Amino acid sequence: MAAIGQTTPPTARNSALAEGRRRAALLPDCLIEARRIANTVITGWHGRRRRGPGENFWQFRPYSQGESMTRIDWRRSARDDHTYVRDMEWEAAHTVWLFADLSPSMHFRSELAPVSKEHRALVILLALAETLLRSGERVGYPGLMEPVSNRNGAEKLAHALASATDLPVELPQTRMMRGPSELVMIGDFLDAPDALFSQIMPLSERGLRAHLIEVADPAEESFPYSGRTAFADPETGRELTLGRAESLKDAYLAAYHARREVLADTARHAGWSFVTHHTDRPASEALTAIHTRLAGLGRGVR
Repeated sequence: MAAIGQTTPPTARNSALAEGRRRAALLPDCLIEARRIANTVITGWHGRRRRGPGENFWQFRPYSQGESMTRIDWRRSARDDHTYVRDMEWEAAHTVWLFADLSPSMHFRSELAPVSKEHRALVILLALAETLLRSGERVGYPGLMEPVSNRNGAEKLAHALASATDLPVELPQTRMMRGPSELVMIGDFLDAPDALFSQIMPLSERGLRAHLIEVADPAEESFPYSGRTAFADPETGRELTLGRAESLKDAYLAAYHARREVLADTARHAGWSFVTHHTDRPASEALTAIHTRLAGLGRGVR
């Protein structure tokens, strides 16, 4: 996606192989940080696991008068003076699809932020995968990883991201997204909003819920540049040099925030959620916010 900001022009690292190696070096630290964040917030995370029809064991509980005696687990009941029923886990074929924009514009990091937008997007992505999988959900990444439910799914996703040399920068084929599924997209969303919504509107028409997490550098919010400044588009390498960068500030901020308003309003009208996360804030804030949306609370609230 096109960037608005001050960054380094693209070099030979933008080849598919060099980009894959660079991302592979980044991912181990992102996974460690993601697991730490997941451990921090998992206590308040309520998944969809509950008692009901299914094949997986859920829990033992005391037998209640009137229940069928065929449900009694006699082996467990023989251990003490109580009669126990063996409950199974309710199985809901629910999948959360995760997708992150990892295009060159996400490499941007100003002096106001501790990490790049890409680093933060990867941490949120992996932390969300870790937490969802621990809660009994299925997690997939379109065009890269089929939905999984095993506990090491976040590590599997990190490995797939590190191994890929040609990751899609736009949402790929979505025909596999069906049934009671949800989509979480993470990126800076600096492209024209119409391009994004043309991709995911068909999903909404099929009944899928979408959640957008905008990752923004604080410099993109404040435009702290002045004097002679050179700006470069990381996608194309085109440069713009201004003698007085501050002269562009008002027009830039108006366009930047107008784009966000269009995103938020369109998402709200479609029944989706929209969250903005700044890279100078803890990643746990984004994870908590998106959990609220996935739980069905605050839908469409910024």
